[in-house]
Amino acid sequence: MRIWLAAAHDAAHRNGGWAFVRANGEVSGRAGGDRRTTRARMALSGFAAALEGLAADEALAVVAPRPDALVLHTLLKPPADPPQDDLDLRGVLAKALADRAWTLAVGDPNGPTPAAFAAAWAGQASEKAKMGGAFVAAIPKTNLAKAKGL
Repeated sequence: MRIWLAAAHDAAHRNGGWAFVRANGEVSGRAGGDRRTTRARMALSGFAAALEGLAADEALAVVAPRPDALVLHTLLKPPADPPQDDLDLRGVLAKALADRAWTLAVGDPNGPTPAAFAAAWAGQASEKAKMGGAFVAAIPKTNLAKAKGL
C-alpha cells in the first residue's frame, strides 16, 4: 500500500489540516482539519486516518513532505528522548504500526506528484477548519482521478 500524506498549519490562526491519498490498485483519500492545533498533530491525525481499515499485516510505503516526515520518523525509529506531545495519537499509531513493515520517504510537495496533491488538499482542509472547526471528509473520486502520478 502506498500512502502520500501531508499536513498544513496556519500558525497565526492555529488551525491545521491534513490529507492523504492511498493506492494499492484502488485509489482513495480523505482530508480533515481542526482548530487550535499544531502541524505535528495534523500529520499524526492524517496518518492515523490513513491506517483506518487497512489489514494489520499490509506493508506500507509512506511519502510525506519533510516537516511531516520528521514527525512520522519518530514513530518509525523512536528517539532516545521520545516526544511528549500528542501522546494519545502516538499511542494509537504505535499500536496500529506494531509488527507492521513500513517505510518512510520524503516527497516533493511542489512537483506534479501525489504528494503535491495531498499538500494542496491539506491546505484547503486547514482553511475549512478555520471557518467550521473539526471535520473529516472523503476526497471525491473525480478529484483523485486527476492526481498526477497515481
